[in-house]
Parts: sequence; C-alpha cells; structure tokens
Amino acid sequence: MLLALCGGLVHYFNNVAPGVINSDRLLKDAANAVIAHVSVEAGRVTLDASAAGPPLPSPDTTLFAVRDPQGRLLGGDARVPPTPASGEAGSGFAVIRIEQRNVRSFTSRFATPAGMALVTTADVRPGREPAARYGLMSTLLWDFVQLDLTMVLVWVGIQVGLRPMKRLRQEIALRSPQDLRAIDESSVPRELAPVVVTLNRLFGTLRASVQSQQQFIANTAHQLRTPITGLQAQLDLLMSEAAAAPVKARLMTLQEGIHQLAHSANQLLTLARADPTVNLAAKNQNVALDAMAAEVVAQFFDRALKSNIDLGLDVTPATVPADPSLIDDLLINLVDNALKYTPSGGTVTVSAGRQNGNAYIAVEDTGPGIPEADRQRVRQRFYRLPNSPGHGSGLGLAIVEEIAQLYGASVSITSGADGRGTRIAVRFP
Repeated sequence: MLLALCGGLVHYFNNVAPGVINSDRLLKDAANAVIAHVSVEAGRVTLDASAAGPPLPSPDTTLFAVRDPQGRLLGGDARVPPTPASGEAGSGFAVIRIEQRNVRSFTSRFATPAGMALVTTADVRPGREPAARYGLMSTLLWDFVQLDLTMVLVWVGIQVGLRPMKRLRQEIALRSPQDLRAIDESSVPRELAPVVVTLNRLFGTLRASVQSQQQFIANTAHQLRTPITGLQAQLDLLMSEAAAAPVKARLMTLQEGIHQLAHSANQLLTLARADPTVNLAAKNQNVALDAMAAEVVAQFFDRALKSNIDLGLDVTPATVPADPSLIDDLLINLVDNALKYTPSGGTVTVSAGRQNGNAYIAVEDTGPGIPEADRQRVRQRFYRLPNSPGHGSGLGLAIVEEIAQLYGASVSITSGADGRGTRIAVRFP
C-alpha cells in the first residue's frame, strides 16, 4: 500500500513538473519581451508596443503588468496584482489569484533612468493540475484495485499451496497417541518430504523405546513378584509351626510389612504401565465396563464380607476402546481405596454404564469422605490425607488419574449420597 501511494505521488509529480517548467520558461520569456518594450520618456516609464524587439505576450496565454517599486501601475493589465520581487536577483516565482483562479506568476525587478521598475507576468493558460490530480486519483484507484486482486490471488494461492500441509496435519492430529505407524511418504509433496522422513524416523525411535521399556517393566514385575510371593508363602508356613508361637506377634508384623511391600510393588508397576510414554504402542480393544466391574467386585467380595461392608453393583452395558488390564487396574484401585476407608457396616457401590452419551465408571462409599480442599492433592503421587487409616502408599488415585489421562477421560471427586462419603467417577470421551 505504501509503495502504491509513493508510486501514485511520483506519477503525479511527473505529470505536473513538465507543465511547471514550461510555464516558468514562458513567464521568463514574456518578462524579457516586456522589458524590451519599456522606455523612459520625460522622466516617466512607458511601454512602447511598437518598439523594435520581441513581440509582447498574447493576453490569451500571458498577462503582464509594469509597476514602480511602490506598486503603481505603469503599463499592462491592472488585473495582475503587484507582487514585489524578493532576493538579490530581483526576480522570483509566486502563485497569484486572478478572477478566482490561482495562476503562476513571475516578477522581475530592473533599473531604469526613472527608477526601479517591476514587471510581473502571469500564465493564464488552462492549468494541468486538475488533470494531474485526476490522473493521481485514477492511478491510486487502479493501484489499489490491483493490490486487492493481488491479495486475493495470494490468499487463494496460499490456501491451495497449504492443502497438502493441512492434510498432513489433520492426519497426524486424528491419530491416537498409540498409533506410531509411518506416514506414507509418496502422498506428500516434495517440499514436505524431509519433514515426513524426520517424523517417520522419530516414530521408529519411539516404537523401539516403547518396546524396550515394556520389556523392562515385564522383567521387573517378574523379578519383584516372584521373590515376594515366595517370601509370603514361607512366612505363612513358618507361622503355622508350633515353634513360632513365642514370636508370632513379630511374625504377624513382618507378614503385614511384606504384604504392604507386595502391594506397593504392584502399584508402582501399575503406575509405570499407565504412563502414556509406555502405552504409546498399546493395542486397545473394546472393554465391557459392566462385565469388568462385575469381575472386580467378585475379587473383593470376601474382603468386604470380612470387613462387614455391603459391596454392591449397579451396571448397565457400556464399552470403551482401551487396554483391559489398565481398566482392571483402575477399577481395582478405586474399589481397594473405597473398602480401605469405609468403616464396618458401611456401603460401597460400584456402578458403570452410560450417562449423556458418555461411558463411565463410578465407585461410591460411605467413608469419612475427602475434604473439598484436598480433592486435587489426593490425585498426586504418594499424597495421603492426614490421619488416614492403614499404611497405604498414596498411589491409588494417582494410578486412576494416570490411566484416565491416557484415554482422555476425566476424573471427578464429589461427596456421596446425602453428602456422606466419597463418589469417584471416571467419564470417558
């Protein structure tokens, strides 16, 4: 826009400047012609049109007036106003007004025996400035029309040119975090090929890293679980021996510690498996939440009976695409937490189904509840509420949060029915 404006102004001055130069030359020639016809008779300056010399300017093109330094008209056209010359050269150009028109004039001062005289000439030809101004406006108008058309063409060109990039972006955006397939390099334009090659190399590195980490977790799980299970079995046998009666209290403390160690190890491994970086390449399948909830409730039924807790189930059919083992871990941690904090005679209800089109899992208990101020903090790893019963590791809800984030689900913690206990719901997208 600035270049178009500058170009229009240059075009305008290029049109006006030749006319101004031509007018200045005409005014100077007319002034010299008038001076050649000026004479002094009887001490007075007069204008002799018949004197030898160049012809006087035509009144159709140039008007002139001869005046003394005081501005008194000595000869010529009285419509030409007096314009005193300035500067050492005694001449100069100016714009004067004649009959409601602005015209260019030239004033020359010269000496005569009767004193100094002023000759003013004025160019009264039709001016070129209106045409130049019209030319300026038409030039600017056309330049801005061209600019608008160019911007439209550039916008269309960019939109068309960026279509392959938009398609590539959409293809990557629509992929799930678990999809690390290589992008087809033959379907992208030449300019984007290096980017796609680099992305495919990155995907390959991630696949290798994920496989390595999954193998490490599998090996770690085996190495930890096997000796802990053996230690628990040996301790159970030892406690059944009559010789262990004197130290049975200590053995029970040791047994509780080993049980807690096994539980913490399992939770740590579950937390590692729930990490998104580990599950990038996980293969999901449709998981029936109602069936999964029923299986988990069956696992905890004996524990609920021993604790005198009413463990109930309220489910309707609902499925989500996920790793069954991770959904199982999520439910186990929710139910384990609920049973751990619900006192004897309380109630724990596991529900699953669909609400407003979204699949959900929820566990509600009649325990002490979670204060609203701590509902965000309990999601953090290793955080336990003050004065919490038992010897939990503070990883249960952290595992639930990690698995929910992996599948884009939201975890809400609210009070249970009638404001009692806690209700934790996981809603899937």
